[in-house]
Amino acid sequence: MNIGAVARRSGVPAKTIRYYESVGLIAAAERSAAGYRVYSQRDVETLRFVQRARSLGFSVEDVGSLLALWHDRGRSSAEVKALARRRVADIDRKIAELTEMRATLKDLMRRCHGDQRPDCPILNGLAGGRGAGG
Repeated sequence: MNIGAVARRSGVPAKTIRYYESVGLIAAAERSAAGYRVYSQRDVETLRFVQRARSLGFSVEDVGSLLALWHDRGRSSAEVKALARRRVADIDRKIAELTEMRATLKDLMRRCHGDQRPDCPILNGLAGGRGAGG
């Protein structure tokens, strides 16, 4: 099947498929006599796997590791779990960062009157000040 058909079946845009080929996440497609990429159902399954892993926030490097483990039937599930554990730790760090950002913005908003006055604690806070005034 051609790249358009694979894109439709996998849910991965053609441009992204070409990118995944360029970084080695998927093998370069065979070429037809006319030079068009030709893909198999296995490629569709691999692209779905890659897309799902990427949607969970795994890096391209980690997706490569996950793909290698997926194809290795002799693998240890401990290796897979370790990758997932690291990803969860990354997510937890990001949640903590986002929680802090939210609290800071809410505090700045609380101190801002949001009226016609030019003094703005939000802008002062972004400029590095304490955001006094209102």
